[in-house]
Amino acid sequence: MTYGLSVSLGSLALAIPLSAQPLPGTAPLDDPSDQAMAMVESIDAYLMKAIADAPADRAKQWVVDTSSVEAYAKSVAERRRQLAGIVGLSDARPVFDGPELIATTKSPALVVKSAAFEIQAVRWPAVSANGITTIWGEGLLLSPVGRKPIATVIAIPDADQTPEQIAGIAPGVAEGSQFARRLAESGCRVIVPALVDRDDTFSTPLSGQKTNQPHREYIYRPAFQMGRTVIGYEIQKVLAIVDWLSREELNPSVGVIGYGEGGLLALYAGAIDERIDTVGVSGYFGPRDGLWQEPIYRNLQGLLQTFGDAEIGSLICPRKLVIDKAQGPQIAGPPAVRDGRRGAAPGKLLPIDPVAVGHEIARMNKLTGDLPPFVHVVNPEDGQPVSEPVLKAFLRPFGVSVAPLDPAPPKPTGAAGDPRARQKRLVEQMTAHTQQIVRDAEKARAVFMQPVDLRSREVGKFLTSVEPFRQRFDREQMAILPPSKDAPRVRSKRLYDEPKFVGYSVRIDSGNGIFAQGILLLPKDLKPGEKRPVVVCQHGLDGRPENLADPKIDHRAYHQVGVKLAERGFVVYCPQNPYIGEEKFRVLSRKAGPLGLTLWSFIVFQHRMTTDWLAGQPFVDKDRIAFYGLSYGGKTAMRIPAVIPRYCLSICSGDFNEWTWKCTSLDFRSGYPGTHEYEIYEWNLGNTFGYAEMAALIAPRPFMVERGHRDGVAPDEWVAYEYAKVRRMYADLKIPDRTEIEFFDGPHEIHGVGTFAFLHKHLNWPEPGGAK
Repeated sequence: MTYGLSVSLGSLALAIPLSAQPLPGTAPLDDPSDQAMAMVESIDAYLMKAIADAPADRAKQWVVDTSSVEAYAKSVAERRRQLAGIVGLSDARPVFDGPELIATTKSPALVVKSAAFEIQAVRWPAVSANGITTIWGEGLLLSPVGRKPIATVIAIPDADQTPEQIAGIAPGVAEGSQFARRLAESGCRVIVPALVDRDDTFSTPLSGQKTNQPHREYIYRPAFQMGRTVIGYEIQKVLAIVDWLSREELNPSVGVIGYGEGGLLALYAGAIDERIDTVGVSGYFGPRDGLWQEPIYRNLQGLLQTFGDAEIGSLICPRKLVIDKAQGPQIAGPPAVRDGRRGAAPGKLLPIDPVAVGHEIARMNKLTGDLPPFVHVVNPEDGQPVSEPVLKAFLRPFGVSVAPLDPAPPKPTGAAGDPRARQKRLVEQMTAHTQQIVRDAEKARAVFMQPVDLRSREVGKFLTSVEPFRQRFDREQMAILPPSKDAPRVRSKRLYDEPKFVGYSVRIDSGNGIFAQGILLLPKDLKPGEKRPVVVCQHGLDGRPENLADPKIDHRAYHQVGVKLAERGFVVYCPQNPYIGEEKFRVLSRKAGPLGLTLWSFIVFQHRMTTDWLAGQPFVDKDRIAFYGLSYGGKTAMRIPAVIPRYCLSICSGDFNEWTWKCTSLDFRSGYPGTHEYEIYEWNLGNTFGYAEMAALIAPRPFMVERGHRDGVAPDEWVAYEYAKVRRMYADLKIPDRTEIEFFDGPHEIHGVGTFAFLHKHLNWPEPGGAK
């Protein structure tokens, strides 16, 4: 990338009076706005436009064969697999002969016995790890009495409804919407799985942190890091039942119908599994351009790149799909902050716009072309979800009518099980399964990275073998932004005139609306034609370049690191990164994720622009541009140099640790599952790239860790354990002198002792007082 800049180097050493004079070769920067907040707003504008454009972008790539039903099924097979991957259907489902009855000495399995049907408490194995069932489906089985069932239906309530409520044996759901009961009265065998609800009673890590995260978010957070979702876990429960039914001798017709969160699960399960004959969706179907506003446990990485509800629904064709346009559940947000419980991500379930639903249905029908009509839409007159017209449409493919509502509701025959205790089991099983995956993750990463050549102990062969992993990390984890077609525009203004350096605010605007900004410090003893090493110093969470580069600010964590390095003769650049503004920046990750992007997508884009610009400056040695970051800047130090080889070395301060444990641990008090930092999670990273693996993408370039003993980010033991893998890798490559770790007696801060020596050594720049 060419910036076409030229600088009169001699002028840099002159003591020019402090003014807004720009750096030679750049245009004046006269924007008085807060650059950090403007940066966040520009990324937000980019994302909102991308969300608006997503349906049209999907239409361009959604190419299917509608010439026949058979051709269509073949052409969408890969889409089904893709959707299964997005929701995280990565685990084995056990084989079983039928649901098990749940009974205790106080609670018999038989809950209801009526003339029409009986209800039993049941469970079934749904997910296994290492050959052992870890997650069970649990709920009710409603079986017709004295007759063969005409079909088996999996009836899925909303997350805040119990199986007992939609079966009509507990209060809380209007009689007309007790759809499990109505289906059983009509001659169906009905299985009702209990869902993880939106309460926060059991969202308490072993570490003692108190959170107001809904149970679904509490499960979602560590699961997402491991390539799973609460949606996926619950779809597995549905598909485990389908597996069992497909093995039954009678091989019955299978339907799935759900309301609210259950509607989501029914839609996805029906799209993924062709063995489901009929799908009913109530209180859910519609456009997903507001997915970022919904509860975070609905977040699915990359979903909107390929799928809206229209695309998902079209995968059900030519089977039958019934859409009930009744309103879904409305949630104002997570449980209230109280009694020390806090940290949940914002998220609402808003009223569904019926007009928008109509547009999404029209889009879906357009996708299936001239194939036989497969969608039946119901507009409930009474507004009740899953009412009789919906059930009539749902049962029609089975050749059955809806039986009249029995005026006598079913009555329990004895003491029923405890829904609260069941909810606790559901939460604990999913969290325990995720923790088992975490325990297996180090082995999974080792298998993943096995093609990397360390055995030859030759740097050249290592680099060749690791390059595909760098590209994958860049493409899938960092998620590359499309390049800008227009050349960047660079503007600057002078900020500081100190005895040893001058400072400039620099802004680099790209053609796509994203810009990079930071502070450049130039030593005054630069000679004409001299090219110096550069240290890019990166702030942490809610930081600003001024915290590192302003000679009048002595921040307790950064200790004027940029100023000190400039006084040592380095060219210093302190970028503004967009993790600033608390909720303003965190919501960017919610908007980015469904588009297949991350916050890092923008940070990588900015650093590529920045390093390209720096490399083009006449006072910069383009082969000696180093990176040094603290805290969130330390996160940046692991990820950005991994994909930008122009950075010749990297120093990670106050962040290096066993990253998978940090993101998933329920017994470490500073683990992210119990904090407010919901944006931190990276899809499936735990099975692919930990910090040792990221360091492999930095090698053989010099790499250093700076660690304070009293830094609460992670225990020393975690840091040392992960770093030992890095040290061995460099030793295997016969370059152990290129990596170091410095432990110092201090907190979460820049120490600036061993790291400064490391910079001088590997950037080949003399220590103060040394001969040049």
